[in-house]
Amino acid sequence: MHSGISLTNFLIKDSRLFVEKRTSKYLFDTQLMTFAQFELNEQLLSTLQKAAFSVPTPIQEQSIPHILAGRDIFGCAQTGTGKTAAFALPVIQHLTQKSITGNQRKIRTLVLAPTRELALQISEQFKLFSAGQNLFQSVIFGGVSQHKQTSELRRGVDIVIATPGRLMDLMNQGFVDLRNIEHLILDEADRMLDMGFINDIRKIISKLPVKRQTLFFSATISKEIAKLAEGMLKNPVQVSVNPVSSTAVKVEQRVYHVRKENKRSLLKHVLNNEQVESAIVFTRTKRGADRVAKDLNNIGIKAEAIHGNKSQNAREKALSGFKSKRFNILVATDIASRGIDVSQLSHVINYEIPEQAETYVHRIGRTGRAGHSGTALSFCDENEAGYLKDINKLIRKPIEVVNNHPFLN
Repeated sequence: MHSGISLTNFLIKDSRLFVEKRTSKYLFDTQLMTFAQFELNEQLLSTLQKAAFSVPTPIQEQSIPHILAGRDIFGCAQTGTGKTAAFALPVIQHLTQKSITGNQRKIRTLVLAPTRELALQISEQFKLFSAGQNLFQSVIFGGVSQHKQTSELRRGVDIVIATPGRLMDLMNQGFVDLRNIEHLILDEADRMLDMGFINDIRKIISKLPVKRQTLFFSATISKEIAKLAEGMLKNPVQVSVNPVSSTAVKVEQRVYHVRKENKRSLLKHVLNNEQVESAIVFTRTKRGADRVAKDLNNIGIKAEAIHGNKSQNAREKALSGFKSKRFNILVATDIASRGIDVSQLSHVINYEIPEQAETYVHRIGRTGRAGHSGTALSFCDENEAGYLKDINKLIRKPIEVVNNHPFLN
């Protein structure tokens, strides 16, 4: 059992849990920081240069030196902060320091993610960064045949990126041996708890070597997250960027007050009159996502819905079409949207205001990334006024109200 994070290091304030700030000694001058200043191998630096990665993000600045030094990490970071590269780069560096071939390959790195989409996104990043490094990986998730996954495992892989449910299935069938794990990464741990994976996670951890490096990332912090982290991490370095109450600086936020029955017309008006290059439209329910996508297609605006009831193939096809700009509007529920990473997304549209204020922050964080500007528009009906009030309180500023649209209630 690992220990190190004491619950006394967490401060409860206004019924919310915050990580106590710890000043870190940076190894380099952060104003001059480049990837070249991390002690990464030449192949990694070459790959980063070809992929136009030059300046590390804050989470990368804070995490990479400590991970390279073998420290456990407790990271509080939202989607879009660059945390995948923050753990993938130093882990790849560690793995390549030991030459392994053929059937000698054992699973040395395990990445756990809550959704298929996020697992695939992480897999893409590992493939990008490990190019030319003689590393093999397998991405494991449910909803598809396990044949391809088990075939990869039989041949031998260094890295497994998995959702907890399918991983447990393959472990129980004897396809997965975790006795050689050197690195365990939990990404979006808060979402995994929300989705009921806590028991699977504990069972998986019980099969891992006690001596390992553990990297734990969560967008939000709760008592349950603190307790889970406390049992897994040994003397961790705490890093934190973009606390949940903050919204991206370059995201312009506006709210439209509108009757519920007029939201469909307002969405058409916004898409026709705003410069919407690409947008994710958020609904609270799967049925709502299907309805909005159907309404848009009926008026000649090509859109696809993505949610938990869609088959894996349908979800991947929708994501692929959106990323390749075959269509510009993706309608999504919150859980289905986790793991969607789209560069230069111009708009997030909250067709329905989320019930939890923190969810609003997560939603709009999908635009305004990597130095680009973005716009977040919210449609608020009379029954959602309380949700909007909570959001304004959380982000500590009122969202600008649009008072000149044709469907003002």
